[in-house]
Amino acid sequence: MTTVKDPPTDFQLPPHNEAALEMLREAKDYESTVALAASGAALATGGIVHPLGWLLFGLAYKPLVATQKLARLEKLTASLLDEFKSEGIQVFPVLKVEDKNPIDLFVRFERKVHLFISIRSIGDKEIVYNEAREVLQIKRKDKHGLKVWNPCPLLELADYEKWLSKNRDLFGMSSREATKTPSAKVLVLWPPTKAADDHNSHLYSEVGSMRILALRRKGTAFVIQQEEVTEFIKAWLAKYE
Repeated sequence: MTTVKDPPTDFQLPPHNEAALEMLREAKDYESTVALAASGAALATGGIVHPLGWLLFGLAYKPLVATQKLARLEKLTASLLDEFKSEGIQVFPVLKVEDKNPIDLFVRFERKVHLFISIRSIGDKEIVYNEAREVLQIKRKDKHGLKVWNPCPLLELADYEKWLSKNRDLFGMSSREATKTPSAKVLVLWPPTKAADDHNSHLYSEVGSMRILALRRKGTAFVIQQEEVTEFIKAWLAKYE
């Protein structure tokens, strides 16, 4: 029988829920100010005290995408807290993974389910899964031809799951919770980016009443649109209640 140890009394989780949401807002506002400034370098060296939220979250992303990414994270985090706070949700944004893009959102319902969420938007393009090569490809609507999507979000999601098992102490998790809790790896496409609607039928799975692309590359990753996130999490929770 596995004994679940309580974390030490001085244990603190990484920033999450309302505290993290406030940091995301702080980081987004500061990043917007930097982007509008005539010289980002002047701001960086002018003796200004950088907000903690920006230091923790804003610096995790490339400057050209940081403002939009932070705005999307803020919107989705606020939505999840509004919908699932009474069910004990923990939302951890922007978890840094060495040599890889950050985990945009790690969602935890303690000892129930985990979700690793990657938010991606690459403009007015469609995403296609090439089964033969097991890669995601990008199709521009105004041109023929496909381009391989690198780094591959499916492989990143698989790496995030491994990262959690190695860093479970950050969340006060037992080995059992980190490795045995049902987890979903989710690629969220943010408008106007969307998945092509002509994939082969065997690539879809049913989760509750939803019919979702379920792509198998080092495990299964679900591909959904931004507006489907809440419904998907409800269905994933219901599956394991």
